[in-house]
Amino acid sequence: MSYTVPEPKIFACEQSMGLAEKIAESFGTKLGSVTFSKYSDGEFQPSFEESIRGARIFIIGSTHPGTENLMEMLLMLDAAKRASARHITAVLPYFGWARQDRKDKPRVPIGAKLVAKLLETAGATRIITMDLHADQIQGFFEKPVDHLFASTIFLPYLESLKLDNLTIASPDMGGSKRAYAYSKFLESDVVICYKQRKKANVIDHMELIGDVRGKNVVLVDDMVDTAGTLTKAADLMIERGALSVRAITTHALLSGNAYERIENSRLEELIVTDSIPLRKESNKIKVLTCANLFADVMHRVHHNTSISSKFLM
Repeated sequence: MSYTVPEPKIFACEQSMGLAEKIAESFGTKLGSVTFSKYSDGEFQPSFEESIRGARIFIIGSTHPGTENLMEMLLMLDAAKRASARHITAVLPYFGWARQDRKDKPRVPIGAKLVAKLLETAGATRIITMDLHADQIQGFFEKPVDHLFASTIFLPYLESLKLDNLTIASPDMGGSKRAYAYSKFLESDVVICYKQRKKANVIDHMELIGDVRGKNVVLVDDMVDTAGTLTKAADLMIERGALSVRAITTHALLSGNAYERIENSRLEELIVTDSIPLRKESNKIKVLTCANLFADVMHRVHHNTSISSKFLM
């Protein structure tokens, strides 16, 4: 009895449609047909408008807050499961709720664990995501997780800038591992920012560990939300004698007055991916697409080949 490889089909959640179209084009196919019925009270229902029985399904959608984005992915997964798809891969360019990866005080949830279980219960048989807020979130899943790194996108761009006296910086202690990995590849120095918060998104105090005088600094982080940390770090480094400060962050949440902070800061450039669509454009923000990375990995997953070559570190 011969075994046939299930046909791959790519579908998209509404909020990630732009990125999904790029991924599908790079993959060499077109997006599958999905319609969304919406009720006047805000409830919505996705419907696959083509047969997916026995197929390998890739559903693309970042799950950044609000909750509609996560709910959209869950409903799509459930619909695919009930339509008898053989393999259902949730492609999450940005895995939302990831900052809730532990109990940092009594009587709080571990949101990242909850989201992982919701995705699996809804029907995901595999997860592909990029630059999780904490690597150990992979352990919240019982299904295979392909955790990609945007370093394969950012490092070639950094090398193209040909910056002299390059120094890699982490905006906080938690990102030091990421910063050291970049510095090892680029053979550069590393500095670390130490910050204390009054509460979420509010910095009380920041101090710099290391020397940036006469250096071109590149801050490395997994996400930028209100941009308070990055802009404060950039200002501090210029005050300490840095020649220039850039920042690379994988996921551009950019909530609140983040755009205004970036425009008014001493950041020369903020480099992000299109894992989350920008709310508006800015002369200081450069977007590098992650479509080719995801398309290549999806192709390798479909053909059961190694993805090791996609990791620079």
